[in-house]
Formats: sequence, structure tokens, C-alpha cells
Amino acid sequence: MESLLADLNDRQKEAVTCTDGPLLILAGAGSGKTRVITRRIAYLARERRVPPPAILAMTFTNKAAAEMQQRVAALLGGGGAARPVISTFHSFCVRALRADYDAVGGPRNFTIYADDEQMALVKSLLKQLGLDDKRFTPRSVLARISHAKSRGWDAREMLAQSSDPKTERIAAVYDRYQHALRQAQALDFDDLLLETERLLRQSGEVADRLNERFQYVHVDEYQDTNRPQYQLLRLLTRRGNVCVVGDEDQSIYSWRGADLRNILDFERDFPRAKVVRLEQNYRSTRNILDAASAVVANNLERKGKTLWTESGAGLKVGHYAAPDGENEALWVAEEIRRYLAGAADGHAAILYRTNAQSRPFEEALRRNNIPYRLVGGFSFYERAEIKDLLAYLKGALHPEDAIALQRILNNPPRGIGRATVDLLEQAGMARGGGLWAGITALGDSPGGLTPRAAAAVAEFRRLIRDLAEQAARGATARDLLAAILDRTGYARHYAQEDTPEAQARVENIDELMNAAADSAERGETVLEFLDHAALVSDQDDFDASAQVTLMSLHAAKGLEFPLVFLVGLEDGLFPHSRAANAPRDLEEERRLCYVGMTRARERLMLTRACFRRRYGAGVLEATVASRFLREVPGALLEDLSPRAAMAGRGAETEPAAGRVYVSEGYDQTIPAPALAPHRLPPGVGSRAPSAAGGAPGGGLRLGARVRHARFGAGTVLRIEGEGTERKLTVSFPGYGLKKMVEKFAGLQPLR
Repeated sequence: MESLLADLNDRQKEAVTCTDGPLLILAGAGSGKTRVITRRIAYLARERRVPPPAILAMTFTNKAAAEMQQRVAALLGGGGAARPVISTFHSFCVRALRADYDAVGGPRNFTIYADDEQMALVKSLLKQLGLDDKRFTPRSVLARISHAKSRGWDAREMLAQSSDPKTERIAAVYDRYQHALRQAQALDFDDLLLETERLLRQSGEVADRLNERFQYVHVDEYQDTNRPQYQLLRLLTRRGNVCVVGDEDQSIYSWRGADLRNILDFERDFPRAKVVRLEQNYRSTRNILDAASAVVANNLERKGKTLWTESGAGLKVGHYAAPDGENEALWVAEEIRRYLAGAADGHAAILYRTNAQSRPFEEALRRNNIPYRLVGGFSFYERAEIKDLLAYLKGALHPEDAIALQRILNNPPRGIGRATVDLLEQAGMARGGGLWAGITALGDSPGGLTPRAAAAVAEFRRLIRDLAEQAARGATARDLLAAILDRTGYARHYAQEDTPEAQARVENIDELMNAAADSAERGETVLEFLDHAALVSDQDDFDASAQVTLMSLHAAKGLEFPLVFLVGLEDGLFPHSRAANAPRDLEEERRLCYVGMTRARERLMLTRACFRRRYGAGVLEATVASRFLREVPGALLEDLSPRAAMAGRGAETEPAAGRVYVSEGYDQTIPAPALAPHRLPPGVGSRAPSAAGGAPGGGLRLGARVRHARFGAGTVLRIEGEGTERKLTVSFPGYGLKKMVEKFAGLQPLR
């Protein structure tokens, strides 16, 4: 026991040794939560003599689960001895359903629909229902369906809750979506949770068996759980020995169903719960920690922690207000170049609110010959050629899977065009089935098909039937893929193109064969191979050896770097414009900022652009410094901005000397809305201001700070028109963008 507890602080020891009953561990950023969970699991096994397979721990990413597994294995030793069950929620659900789904009438050989397959299915359903895919975009419809599932609603409940015709139509799509999944014997990611919950709720035998097996249950990142995960946890923990670890200040996934109330109400849901706060931070310097804590302290929905560190103060948090977006990226790249020149084994991260912001930073890094890794692009299993071959495997297992068949029916090209596919789908619908029913019917009686198309359809039917027979005989994923490549000539199709892109595709196919061979050696079935491919996440692509990583703030959760650039700190960009008028959404944006700031160990840089092009417009528009930037105490900031580009925090302090990296032909006299007279950069507005508070003709200038009787202080972002007809677009923190006629607005200049 001494070895398990030796390097833990008092609160960590308390969390490890408090084993019976409900336990909530409030683990602040960098407070060693993974160490505590893994030590607690080892403590249960070694000191309390709990059989390891009776201990369950669930988390959210494969990366986190793998790290926990490795640490626990090192603590327990024993070579091939039985191990605790440590997995993601979705992997746990897959195993439970594979074992017992038939207890509630479900197929144990289901396949899992990945995002692109869900999207293809929704597109198909929108077309069937005659709905405009511009008004009902597939992504937004799928998001609404997922949101309904995260609340436990089926299509009927969604319809009952609807208050507008659009939602009623989405409910109709939802109903057909679920029918199509059942027909294809497939589940989406939400269904994995919902169907496991249904299994435990409806099958007392299965629920009793799992509760008997798992004596102690742990949940990591509890603040990110949704209601189905919460319900699943309640069904698994009748014994009451449940330990959840989380931090309400890092709850950033409400958009995918995470319910902050799960962690805020834990003591109400588990009345005998003990709460242990882990408040000592082992990651960041004091200045970084104080800056992040000052920002998140503005939130109201939190249980509250006081993070502290024994580390020194470290450097102040850097702040750079760039003239424009390109300059921001060039400055970041130059800072990284200088940093890596002095730290050969250094690591830096550029974090942004949305993936679309990566482009200028990628270009700036390439211009400086700095290698980087982009997280959030295409993972291996998202590449087109890989998805094609996985669709063949799904078609072999379930020929009724219309989405898989649509992908492979003419891939590689075999003479089955869109008109033929339409005929096949119509024939299938006439027989009460889907695409496979049409293929079967027209293969027997090819009326309406050209001889060439009929022959191609017949050959495709033979291929799928042969593959299905091989699968039924127990063929491995590698065997099936080898047969697919041989029969279809898929790899040869790309090899004949003789281009670098085609060669890369062939190499990816070879790598998939290697993965299938490894799977066969592990004794996995084709279904298990497909499960692995479906459950891979963006974070599994993270390469810890990469010296420079570009990623969204959401993807950065759980990671840390010596040097972090948190970029684009402008109202409307971060916090996102969608959060401007919704207090709860704004609090989540602030938590996201806190997560980003606490990824930094030694140096944190906060950057913004004073002017930025919006939505591809040819002109630059003035920006407003993010309210999160304004919430950082000035004493903690080191201003690295060029004097003429100070724009974000008012002019209460003299800016330090800074560097400006300017593209060719760019005017360096970039304005600061709160500073003295300046000239606008090319393309900004229709006229240049002539005084600190006004423009020619006596009106307010672009970037002026103003006060409104109702909305308070704001900043002029856009000016349209001339003279008495001038219209102003003004950003008011907390109220968003307001367009008003200047002469009627009653705006008072702030100096």
C-alpha cells in the first residue's frame, strides 16, 4: 500500500482509499486525476482483494482508455493475470450488446454506422420525402435526431414535442431513419448507448448478471456524460460503489448531448456521496493557472474549486494583437520557429475555436519550413478508399444495408449508372424492401435494364452472395478483403492511374490489409474488425512526438504542451457568435477557453487580429477583443503587440515594443479603436477617420467605442452609407451585433 500512496498528496490519498459508497472526485485541470483513478483501481485489487474483472472503468476516448490500461497493468504486474475492464462507454456497450442483444430482440451481429454513413442515409431519406436539402441540410437534421436521442426521445416523442412544421418533418425523417437502420441491422453511436440502456432495463437477467459482476464502477470525465450514459450508470451500480471523476469547469460538449447537471447534481442523485476536491495543479505555472482561474470564475454554474500550484510564477501570459489574420499567423509561426531553435525537443500547440481557422496557420508554418501535425483532418479510417472497402465488408455481412450497397455498387466503375440505381431502388420498394431486394429482383428478371447494366448487376449480386457465404463460413477480415480486391480489381484501378494521389491510395489499401492481418492474428471476427474501425476517434490520431500540433480546442481536451497559442480571441469568433445571447452557451464557451488555457505548462500566448476578413469578403472589418481576454487580470499579461496594433484592452497601459510581420504591400499603420488618430488598412470601410472620435462629416469612426442607453458599451464594426443615412453595425457584449441608423441611435462616444 505504501508504494501505491507514496507520491500522492493528502487529497489524492483520500480519493484512492475511500472505496465504499458513492464518491465524487472534483479534479481540477492538471490535478493528476488519471493517477488517482488508476491508483484507486490498483488499491481495490491489491489491498481490498477485489477480483480485477469485478472492477469497471469507463471513459470517453480510446487514447484515455489505453493510457489507463497501461498504468493499471504496470501497477498490478502479474503478466497475463486477469485485468480490470477499462474501456470507452461505446466499446463497453458494443460488448454488452454483442453478448446479450438478442435478449431484447436485437441482432447480435449488428454493424455500426459511422458519421458518413449516417449522413448518406439522411440524404437519401430527404430525397425520398421530397424535402429541400438546403432548408433541411443533412448535417442539421442528423444533429436534431442525435439531440433527440440524447434526451431519450424516439420519433413519436420528438413529434409530440414539436412546435413547428419543420420539426414535424424532421420527426418523419427520424422515424424512417430508425426503420432504415433496423432494416440494415445497424446501430449508430447514440443507439449503442440507448440500446444498452434498454437491454439492462428490460432484461432483469442481464442487469442482475452485470451488477453481480461489476462490484466497483468508475467513470472518468463525468461532466461530459449525457442522460443515456447517466441512466446506464444508474442501472449498473445497484451496489452503490460508484466513483465518478470530473470537473464542471471543463464541461464543453453540450452540443453533443453532455448534461452539466449530471455532475452538479451528483450529491442529490447519490445522497450518501462523499466529495473530494483535487485542487493542487501539477501542470501549469502560477501565472497561467491564475489567468485561467480568473476567466472561469465569471461562470455561475460551477461547484467551485481553488486551484493552486507549488510551481513558480513563470512567465506572464503573452498577448499579441495582430493587425490582421495573416499577421497573427505569421507572428505565431515566427514565435514557434524561435522557440524550436532554442528547444530541439520542444512541443507547441496552436488551438482555435473552429477547424476552419487552421488555414492561415498551416500556410505560415509551411512558409517557415516548420513541420506540423493537424488533428481533426481525415483519420485513416475516414479516407475514401478505406471506407469503400469497409462498405464491401458490411455488404457481405448484411446485404440489406442499402447505404453500404450504394457506396460500392459502381465502385470501382462496373457500368451501373444513376439511372440503373434508381430502377433498382424502385424495384426494391415495390417489393417492400430496399436496394438489395431490387438487385435480387432485377437480377432474376432484368426488365427495364440495358443488357450491359443487367450483366453488371448480376455480377455484383454474385460477388455479394459469394462474399456472404465466405463470411458465414468464418472467413477473417483479411480473407474477405483479399477476395474483394481480387474480384473487383479495386487496387488495380488506382495503380493504373500512376499518380502520386493514386499511389497514396494503394499504400492505404496495403495498410488496411496489414490491419486486417493483425486482427486475424488476434482471433477477431469481421464484426470485431469493423467495430474497431468505427470506434476510432479524432484524438486517437494525436501524435505526441509531433513538435507542432494544430487542433481545435475541443480536440485538445486532456492534452498538454509546454507552449500553447490560443488564437482568434475575438468576440463572435471566440466566444462564438451563436453564444452571444445565451448565458448557458456563453458559460460553456468560457469553460472551453479555460480548457485551452490550462493545456499550457510553461508558456501561454493569447492572440487576436484587430481586423479580419469575414466570410470571404474582400474588405477587412474591425474586431472586438474577446471578453475572455478582457477577463484576464492585466497584471498577469505581457503585451507583445506592436504599438499601432493595440486594439483589445483599451489603452490603459503603454504597450510593450512588439514585432509586426507584414505581407507585401500592407500598410503597417494599423489602427487601434481605442487609440489616437490612425489610418485604416487598405479595403477597410469607405473613408479614413480624421479624429480620435469621429470621421469626416462629424460621424463616429470605424472601431469607435460607444455607449447605448439600453445595450451599454459597444464597438462600431461597420459603417454603411453617407451623411444622415449612415448605418452602423455595433457589437454590444452580451447583446450581440446591432444595426442602427446613426442619427437615431443616440450613441455617446467613449474616450
